[in-house]
Formats: sequence, C-alpha cells, structure tokens
Amino acid sequence: MDVVNLWPLLGIGVVMLGFLLKFNPVLVVLVAGIITGLAALMPIREILAQLGEGFLKTRTLPVILLLPLAVIGLAERHGLKQQAQNFIKNLKGATVGRLLTVYLAARESTAALGLTSLGGHPQMVRPLLAPMAEALAEQRWPGIPERIREKVKAMAAATDNIGLFFGEDIFVAFGAIVLMHTFLRESGIETDPLHIALWGIPTALCAFAIHAYRMRQMDQMLGRLQAQATVMSEQSPTPVASTTSGDQA
Repeated sequence: MDVVNLWPLLGIGVVMLGFLLKFNPVLVVLVAGIITGLAALMPIREILAQLGEGFLKTRTLPVILLLPLAVIGLAERHGLKQQAQNFIKNLKGATVGRLLTVYLAARESTAALGLTSLGGHPQMVRPLLAPMAEALAEQRWPGIPERIREKVKAMAAATDNIGLFFGEDIFVAFGAIVLMHTFLRESGIETDPLHIALWGIPTALCAFAIHAYRMRQMDQMLGRLQAQATVMSEQSPTPVASTTSGDQA
C-alpha cells in the first residue's frame, strides 16, 4: 500500500493563516508555494522554476483585471451612477424587489449559457445595480436611513452572487461539472456531462423562487418601515413658540 504524503497540504494552512492575519497576499502565496514544494521534497531549483513559469503565464493578468476597472471608474466620474438612477426613476411601477428579480433572472440565464463575465460586483453591481436599487428605495422613502440603504446594497450584491452561483451549474463546460464527470469516470461510472448539468436546473429554479420571495419581502419591509416613519413624523409634537413679555401684558 502506497503512503500518501500529506505534508504538502501545509501550504493551504499558510494561505489561510496569512489571509487571516492580513499579510501581503503576494507574499503569502509565495511563501505557501515554497513550503508546499519543500514538503513535497522538490529541489529548490525546481521550486523556483515552477514559480517563475507561473509568473510568466499570469503576468498579463493585472492588465486584464485593472483595465476594466479603470474604464468603469472613468464612466462613474462622468455620471454613470446619476444616469442609471435617473433612468430607473422614470420607470413606472419599478421597485427594489422587482428590479433585483429581473436582474436575477438575467444573471442566472446568462451564467447558464457560460456568459459569466456579463455581470459581477465591480462591473455591474457597484456602478449600476446598487445605485439603481438605492434610487428606487430613496424614491419610495425619502430620507431613508443609512442602515436600510446599506441593506439594499447588500441585497443587490447577494442577487448577483446567487444568480452566478446557481446559473453556472447548468453550463455543461463549467469546471465543477467537468470535475464531477472525471471523478465518476475514474470510479467506473459512465455519465454524460450534459446529464449532470441538467440536474442543476431544478436547484437553479428553486434558488430563483426563494430569492425572489425574499426580495418581495424586502419590498414589503420597506413599505412598512416607511409607513411607520411617516406616522411617527406626523405624531411628533410641534414646538410651541414662546410668548414674549409684551404679549403676556
């Protein structure tokens, strides 16, 4: 029986500890890679060669990540958020819950087709979706408290996460489906990746229904809180003007 060397798993612990202590991510990953290589009894030269090869393969990654962020930041500076808010305010019958439900359907559908880059927090939620939801909440409840405003933003971010997570499970070329197909084949179980992907449809539909119901509840909560705030403002005592000595005379 072959003995499996589990010491290379120390690299995972180094990554977790480094991120927990908020060290420099690049330094943490570098140290974790060196420790993993040493635990796997790799020569120092081979470890450095693997690190260098990985750097050469991913050296253009920062450009790919930072270029869209620069474009989005430039668009925000020239009024992207304001235009999105003005657009959504002109739609009759629009609410926070309805807006997020439509986005959830679009996000889940596109992710099921493999178009996972059409949404996301930096390119969609922060510059467009969250400001639009915030504008609808502000339109329904002028002077909305900051706590409720942050809750609306959090729900917008959660909607993107749920749509992506459950939508991409339907895509036949998704990494998790390929991994399951490979694992089952190695275990002697022949399956079709398409068949595995189809079993993700009921879960995606249930996730859509549950989250849509949560967003409907959020609309009702906003309505109740707004009504309570209106009643409290109407019942607040009006300050009585103090009479002058001349009036008393």
